[in-house]
Amino acid sequence: MPSVAFRAVALVTLALVSACSREQAPPKRAPVPVTAVTAATRDMPVLVSAPGSVEAINSVAVKSLVDGQLLEVRIRDGADVHAGELLFRIDPRPAQAALQQALSAQAKDQAALEQARSQVKRYQDLAAKGYLSADQMEQYRTNLQAAIASVKVDEANVAAARVTLSYTDIHAPISGRIGRILIQAGNVVKANDTNPLVTINQIEPIYVSFSLPSALLGRMQVAQKGGALAAQARVIGIDQPVEGKVAFIDNAVDGATGTVKLRAEFANDGHVLWPGQLVNVNLTLGHDANAVVVPQQTIQNGPDGSYVFVVRADHTAEQRAVAVARVVAGEAVVAQGLAAGETVVLDGQSRVEDKTPLAVAAP
Repeated sequence: MPSVAFRAVALVTLALVSACSREQAPPKRAPVPVTAVTAATRDMPVLVSAPGSVEAINSVAVKSLVDGQLLEVRIRDGADVHAGELLFRIDPRPAQAALQQALSAQAKDQAALEQARSQVKRYQDLAAKGYLSADQMEQYRTNLQAAIASVKVDEANVAAARVTLSYTDIHAPISGRIGRILIQAGNVVKANDTNPLVTINQIEPIYVSFSLPSALLGRMQVAQKGGALAAQARVIGIDQPVEGKVAFIDNAVDGATGTVKLRAEFANDGHVLWPGQLVNVNLTLGHDANAVVVPQQTIQNGPDGSYVFVVRADHTAEQRAVAVARVVAGEAVVAQGLAAGETVVLDGQSRVEDKTPLAVAAP
């Protein structure tokens, strides 16, 4: 009898435990609302990126070629100047006096030349008739040649004095943007002084120098056969990149770094690029005709690398590792892990895990 009672109690206990288990079963997880996009195939450029520095094509340190007092400064700091524009004026009076002295010496020697010619012309007939010795006639001819040489020296001195006088007006040798004026009017300047009056940098066009791994050299050479390589320079704080082209590839690889130096030329009409500025350079080396592309926002980064959440047919998430080849204008080119036509989560990943049920909406 006790065994029957024991069995009855056991059955009741088991029934109660089973009922409690059914009542405490966790509720089914609600779907997480997300937006999703479909991976597509597209023709995408093959880009390589590298940091670069902006360099002026021409940079001239303007110096005086004569000594004297600086009378006028015709420009202001940071102004744009054109080739041939007057920048500075140095006191021209000493050079003008030297030119006048050279002209006076030339006039004197020109008169002596005319006299020597007259003497040769006057006495050559007498010498021919024997009324004048050969030595005397030769002396007149020598005097004429000496007078001609003196006049030629004077002409050279006058030309040199004119050049020196022209140096008192200092003109811009190139077009560009000037920096800070280092010497103001009233100061005495010296010829070829260590410190320049001002420095002019050519801004249009302008260069950007950068380096790429030598492993890309073969691909660059192949791409160059189709024309100049397109380059883009991106400046921090400016969304629109500056378009240019590669103007120079060095003829040797740097053995220490394993890189090859390049230089891209940019028209720089808007003066976005500035000498000494650091930029990021993108170089186009070709195109992938059927690249698998998704928005960059779909790519997540974890301790094991990049991954995306793929939407399965049953509207659950699958966390899948992917290999991203590059990112172009906000679109990621997926080299491995994803096929065209698959749907991936675009927004709402913060609440999604592997096998999470999803409520998918179009972006």
